[in-house]
Amino acid sequence: MNKLMLAAALALALGQAHAQDAKAPVAPAKTADTLKPGEWIWYAEAVPEGPMLLMVSLDQQKAYLYRNGIRVGVSTVSTGKKGHETPTGVFTILQKNKDHRSSLYKDKSGKGAAMPYMQRLTWDGIALHTGNLPGYPASHGCVRMPDDFAKRLFAETDMGMTVVVTDDIASTPSDMVDPKILVQPMDAKGRPIQVPSLTTYEEFRWEPEKSPFGPLTMLVSIKDQRLIVLRNGVEIGRAKIGVVGSAPFGNQAYVVLDGVGAAPSLLVPDKPGLKWMNVSVPNVAASTAPVAVNGSLDKDAISRIAVPVDFAKLVYEQLKPGSSLLLTDQSITKANSGQNLTVLTDSTALDR
Repeated sequence: MNKLMLAAALALALGQAHAQDAKAPVAPAKTADTLKPGEWIWYAEAVPEGPMLLMVSLDQQKAYLYRNGIRVGVSTVSTGKKGHETPTGVFTILQKNKDHRSSLYKDKSGKGAAMPYMQRLTWDGIALHTGNLPGYPASHGCVRMPDDFAKRLFAETDMGMTVVVTDDIASTPSDMVDPKILVQPMDAKGRPIQVPSLTTYEEFRWEPEKSPFGPLTMLVSIKDQRLIVLRNGVEIGRAKIGVVGSAPFGNQAYVVLDGVGAAPSLLVPDKPGLKWMNVSVPNVAASTAPVAVNGSLDKDAISRIAVPVDFAKLVYEQLKPGSSLLLTDQSITKANSGQNLTVLTDSTALDR
């Protein structure tokens, strides 16, 4: 799509947005850095297809929506207040309910507090939903959004979509500033489950039938020398990995986009390489035009990781647009503090 066509599509998209809702609070001239509490920008119609990613910046109190690597929306948000901080990390949407009510908090009538257009990120109460936006963190941990933005987002997203929550502004695309990630292995009823350790003679375990549909979330811990694969919050595979050298990897997160590249896969050389978007906190000064984000896997880092060949092939066949990868130097443990990669919130820990 050339610049003229993209501009025309954007103008049409913005016009449609305001035609659909006369109370839409944002004028087309608004930019991300001029949004006031409760305001938002939406131009997803300009990029109608492709996997979606939502990035929430706790520092900026804004959410940035991407489709197939193009920024297509920006919204102000209100995240968790002191003592109820929204956890940082890479999440997937586990459940959707446009008429959800809280089981923990009540409204003035004594009913469960309304959480319209709820999209669950964790089974212990963190979600995206409509809510009050005072201009600062004020929730009990959820990410509150303007009602119109939450409604449009709810209509566009799919189960398993990646949501990244971070508490700092990254200077380069490969930075993930906080290694504490909350991804809970669950059973089909949403209950935390204990994952048995790999045995001495067991190189990997692969059980995709435990959660057969949806994009994957892959966690690679350099410290533990483990690769954990989850789908819809359910662990479906894990493998021991080898690491070459002692230089740190840092923390890197990626999402699979549509299509394949010209070069072969870095881990499965007989397959075509996939297109990846490296995840970072966006620059705040964004215009109303869709913004492209370019990126690929860190070849230097991937070349230092040895994954069992048969396991890599099995995972590759399950990758689809929207699948995500987190590479971290940190350990995968049950702890919800310190500099560890948090994967459970109950007393059950993954093995190291």
